[in-house]
Amino acid sequence: MTETRKNERGLILAIDMGNTNIVIGCVDDDHVLFEERLSTDLSKTELEYAIGFKTVFEIYNIELSDIKGAIISSVVPPLVNIIKSAVEKIIGITPIIVGPGVKTGLNILMDQPRQVGSDLIVDAVAALKVYGAPAIIIDIGTATTISVVDEKQNYIGGVILPGIRVSLDSLVSRTAQLPRIGLEDPKSIIGKNTVDCMKSGIIYGNASCLDGMIDRINESCGFGKEGKKAASIIATGGLAKVVIPHCKHDIIEDNELLLKGLKIIYDKNVEVD
Repeated sequence: MTETRKNERGLILAIDMGNTNIVIGCVDDDHVLFEERLSTDLSKTELEYAIGFKTVFEIYNIELSDIKGAIISSVVPPLVNIIKSAVEKIIGITPIIVGPGVKTGLNILMDQPRQVGSDLIVDAVAALKVYGAPAIIIDIGTATTISVVDEKQNYIGGVILPGIRVSLDSLVSRTAQLPRIGLEDPKSIIGKNTVDCMKSGIIYGNASCLDGMIDRINESCGFGKEGKKAASIIATGGLAKVVIPHCKHDIIEDNELLLKGLKIIYDKNVEVD
């Protein structure tokens, strides 16, 4: 079990390690001071990551002495100890690692609760605190994930889809004549050239997929029907801003959701003077 920690009030360093990016931010109470992304790189040493983190702090004029605690979530197990050591090197504090033994306050109704990604748990914890239950949480990153929390605040499951860039990279790598493209908005739903056709498929195709999945989840769970409360729908992740504006459902974009969730979990596992 994670030991109870005791800290004075101050900034909390929150880090989420994803397959493509490492999200880093500082949180003061419930206010996120900044959010930045560094590339996930298995070849980097703890010193290289420590230098990267320190550079971010300097950009935002964060004094290392003001950071009183740290917490990490990760879906990249080989990097956990490296990032943990990097944090210890620059602020002299051992971070909490989200995982078994760490209190989250979330009841996970899954076949194998330990297999649920820590990022999904953190997102769900934040969504419950900020937006209430029931909730549908969409995280658009390397993979696109959808998590569902019912009206009793239980994490009841979710969906995993290929990410936007993963789909696009696969499409380009397996076709001889399709070029690499950016993720800008297409000029219209019906493309007049190859690039706009691809943009429409990637952007509108993913937006339509999310709309359809939300409809199916609402239908399966009965959210918003027969006296049941409608679910809040929240989207986060580095590519949410690319797709969500094109969805037909009313979806809240919250790019700070992970950092908020990490701070909530941190508070559940420490005693504050």
